[in-house]
Amino acid sequence: MPPPPPSRSPGPARGGTDDGVDLAIYDLGGTGPDLLLVHATGFCAEVFVPLVRSLSTSFRCWGVDLRGHGRSGRPPGGTYDWSGFGTDVLTAVDSAGLDRPYGVGHSCGGAALLLAEARRPGVFHSLYCFEPVVFPVAEGSRLSVMEDNPLSRGAHRRRESFPSAEEAFWSFASKPPFADLDPEALWWYVQSGFEIVPADEGGDGQTVRLRCRRDDEAAVYAQATASTAFTDLTRVTCPVRLACGQFTDSFGPSVLEADAARLRRSSVEIIRDVGHFGPLQAPAVVAASVVEAFGHEGDAPSP
Repeated sequence: MPPPPPSRSPGPARGGTDDGVDLAIYDLGGTGPDLLLVHATGFCAEVFVPLVRSLSTSFRCWGVDLRGHGRSGRPPGGTYDWSGFGTDVLTAVDSAGLDRPYGVGHSCGGAALLLAEARRPGVFHSLYCFEPVVFPVAEGSRLSVMEDNPLSRGAHRRRESFPSAEEAFWSFASKPPFADLDPEALWWYVQSGFEIVPADEGGDGQTVRLRCRRDDEAAVYAQATASTAFTDLTRVTCPVRLACGQFTDSFGPSVLEADAARLRRSSVEIIRDVGHFGPLQAPAVVAASVVEAFGHEGDAPSP
């Protein structure tokens, strides 16, 4: 059996978006300026607990489960236009009373932060986006929704339920990409990203099921290409560090350089020895990169 996390974070507070989504918002602890962490597609806020451990001496850390993920509700009609993720981020900032926080986002979470900052320029002090899902497009154009894409097809095939959390952990740990995750981050994913199946839904009270249902995850991937994130980058006013893993198969240096060219103040960093899931593979390494990036702003505390 995998070792349990040393302690659970307090239960989430709630925040309601203007389009009717009930969000789970977490105070993850720490001391210093506020920092909001936003997770990747299919994950949830508490997978960042190992990362927070290395950030907590420099920042007061917060997390949010994006719509359809973790303990947050699904959007009305099951529509996953990515503008909704920007709404979720702004709702978390407002509901938690954060004043120009720092932001760290992974994959979809990075795009969500950029969409939020573009909609309300100056809401963030500075952003750190690890492989944000921002597809470069020609000026004045926009990609369409891609219902049939490899990630959506994979999500539709994903196994949703397991006899126990322990079996889910070992199943994920046995194959990539989850096998490459820090074991504690993976355990938090299993603990927070799954729910007990209600007995009246055919379960025996012990079966666990993904909170982010596979059809919802597939819909998120389908909508990713239609996001306005790339064209919106010119409206982002805060400094942005764009980072990627040395071994990424997703949003590598060429994509990040194209994104950076549209930003007013940006830098690009390649993190050695990790891939697309870097923040969950090497939390301490990525945390050091975050602290260094924000330290360039002159008023972020030292670790």
